[in-house]
Amino acid sequence: MNIIISNSSDKPIYEQITIQIKTMVMNGQLKEGDLLPSMRTLAKELRISVITTKRAYEELEKDGFIATIVGKGSFVKAADTRLVREEKLKQIEELLSKAISTAQQSGISREEIEEIIDILYECGV
Repeated sequence: MNIIISNSSDKPIYEQITIQIKTMVMNGQLKEGDLLPSMRTLAKELRISVITTKRAYEELEKDGFIATIVGKGSFVKAADTRLVREEKLKQIEELLSKAISTAQQSGISREEIEEIIDILYECGV
């Protein structure tokens, strides 16, 4: 599993792991039934605490992306289209928040931003 941890990120390590695994599930890199590395194995590979990987897996399980079976491991659950949609909406909100903040700092109006969005949407970008 190719997870990249950044110590300079403003996001905690467990959240970086969670985001990357969710992304792998949503884009099909990880499929229903795929076995994730054990918490200890992932911690060793990433050179982080097992507590951190445990928290990431707990978040993934709480959010409905994985299921853990004691003695067998953690597996990717069937994609719940509502969960995937909600995750995508959350990602879009984060990106738009950054764009709006940049626009406001630059004196760009809401109408100009809406025009940009309309153009990009029409182009299928």
